[in-house]
Amino acid sequence: MKFFDLLTLIWSNLSRRKGRVALTAIGVIIGTAAVVLLVSLGVGLQQNAESQLGGIGDLTRIMVYPGYSEGPVISTGPGGGPSTTTPLNQAAIDSIAAIPGVTAVIPQDYLQTWAIIRVGRLEGGSQIMGIGTEDLSQLGVTADQGELLLSRGTVIVGSQVANSFYDPRTRPGQEPPPPPDLYDQTLNIELVKYAEDGTEIRKKTRARVVGVLAEFKDEPDWSIYMPMSDLDGYNAWVTGQRVDRDKNGYNTLIVKVGSVDEVLDVADQITAMGFQAWSPQSFVEGISSFYLVLQMAFGSMGAIALLVAAIGIANTMTMAILERTREIGLMKAVGANNRHVLAIFLGEAAGIGFLGGLGGVLISWGLGQVLNVLVLSYMAGQAVETGGLPPTVAVVTPVWLPLSALIFATLMGLVSGLYPALNAATLAPMTALKYE
Repeated sequence: MKFFDLLTLIWSNLSRRKGRVALTAIGVIIGTAAVVLLVSLGVGLQQNAESQLGGIGDLTRIMVYPGYSEGPVISTGPGGGPSTTTPLNQAAIDSIAAIPGVTAVIPQDYLQTWAIIRVGRLEGGSQIMGIGTEDLSQLGVTADQGELLLSRGTVIVGSQVANSFYDPRTRPGQEPPPPPDLYDQTLNIELVKYAEDGTEIRKKTRARVVGVLAEFKDEPDWSIYMPMSDLDGYNAWVTGQRVDRDKNGYNTLIVKVGSVDEVLDVADQITAMGFQAWSPQSFVEGISSFYLVLQMAFGSMGAIALLVAAIGIANTMTMAILERTREIGLMKAVGANNRHVLAIFLGEAAGIGFLGGLGGVLISWGLGQVLNVLVLSYMAGQAVETGGLPPTVAVVTPVWLPLSALIFATLMGLVSGLYPALNAATLAPMTALKYE
C-alpha cells in the first residue's frame, strides 16, 4: 500500500465518524491548549521579570569582598571581637586576574567618614569612593559629559549626584533650586571626624569634576569617584594612621568578565579562594530557575488533561475495531496483511491526536492574545497607581512550544492506539468475517 493511499484511507475512515472523532479530539484540544497556554504564561512571566530586572546592573561584573573563615586571628572585627579575614591585597588581585575569562580586576574603597560637598550656595552629599584605575571605562560605564580619565585632584560623578544638592538657605514655601550642572565645577569638600574626646574636627579640600557618568541604574549613579591615592590620603587623616594595603587590602574588588556565560563559574572560583563574590547574574539565574520550575508545573497540569484524552482515544479505537471486525476480515481476505491493518488503525489514532493538537494550538494562541490585552491593561493601571513600571508582556508563545505540543499530541494519539491496532492486526481473517 502506497503512503498517499494510506493517508487517503485514514482520512476517509475518520470522515465516516465525524461526531465520534470530534468528541474524542475535544479532550486532546483541551489538553493541548492547556499545556501551550500555561507554559506560554510561564514564559511571559519570566520575560517580564527579566525585563524588570534589566536595570539591576552590569551582568558581567562580580563584586568581591574579603572572606571570613575559621582559623588564626588576622584582623579584628568591627565590634572589637576577633575575626579571620582573607584580605583583598595585591596578591589577591593577581590571583583573581589569572582566572580564565577575567578581563579586569579593579580595587575600590570608600571614604571612612562623612563629607559635606558644596558648589556655590548649594550643599549636598554622596558616596565618595576611590577607584584603582585611571580609566573608568573599565567599569563598563560611559560619560554623559566630559571624560572618564581620573588624575590627582579630580573626580567623576554619577548621573544622580546633582540631585542630592539643595540650598540650605531656602525659606519655607520658596521653590527649591534646580540641580546644578556639576561638569567642570570645583567641589568644595569638607571632611568631618571626631576626636576621642568627642571634639569635631574638619578638613577642607577641593576636587574638579572632569566627567559626569551616563545613567547606569546601579551604584555608580550615586557615587563620586576619585583616584585611590587621594582617598588613601583622606582615610589616613580620618584614622590617624597610614593606609597599609598589603596588610588590610581593599574594601572591594570589581571583577570584569568577558562573557555573561562565564560569570558564575568565575564567581565560584573566587569563592573557592576564600573570598566572598556576588554578581547580578546570580540573581538573574535564580529568577530564571524559579520560572523554569513554574513552567514545568504549568505544563504538568495540562499534561494531566492530555493523559485523560489519551485514554479517550484508546477507548474510541477499541470501539471502532469491534464495529469494524468484519471490515478487517474483508481487508485481509483481499490481500491486506497485518502490517497494513496496523498502519491504518495507528494512522487513525495519530490523526485524532494531530487534529486535536492542531485545534488546541489555535485555541491557545487566540486565548493568549485575549489574555495579553486584558492582563496588560489591568497591570498598566496598577503600575500607574503604584508608580512602578508596567509589564511589557503577559503571555509569550515561543515557536518551539506549539510545534512541540502538536508533535506530542500526535505521538500521544499514536501510542494510545497501539494496543487496539495490534488487536486488529492479529485478528484471524475467518474469525473476523464470521463476527456479528
